[in-house]
Amino acid sequence: MAERILVSSGTPFEAVAGYSRAIRVGDVIHVAGTTATDSDGNVLAKGDAKEQVRIIFGRIEKALVEAGGSMSDVVRTRMYATRGYDCDDIMAAHGEVFSQIRPAATLVVVRELVNPEMLVEVEVEALVQS
Repeated sequence: MAERILVSSGTPFEAVAGYSRAIRVGDVIHVAGTTATDSDGNVLAKGDAKEQVRIIFGRIEKALVEAGGSMSDVVRTRMYATRGYDCDDIMAAHGEVFSQIRPAATLVVVRELVNPEMLVEVEVEALVQS
């Protein structure tokens, strides 16, 4: 079995829920669902889905780098939005990061996330070169 490298964001929620911000097994990095929150769980960029996505991708990039990868290694994104009318802004923010990388991407509108101020949650998978 390949070594498991766990990446933590340092929030208390990881221990409570039993998850890692990201995990690398072999050449694959999985980044858990990520929202635009600070280390205390306060939602950032309230009401602005596009800015929340930008914050989220910053947090995801940090986790990928800590696991030995980068945004250019991303092969799959999954985005969950709570408001259908934000989808154009969410896709635009995704395009700002991935226009040249072009991972497989999914965008789904859901009823709600854990906190109603969270407008978007994103998870990614990356494949890194050994």
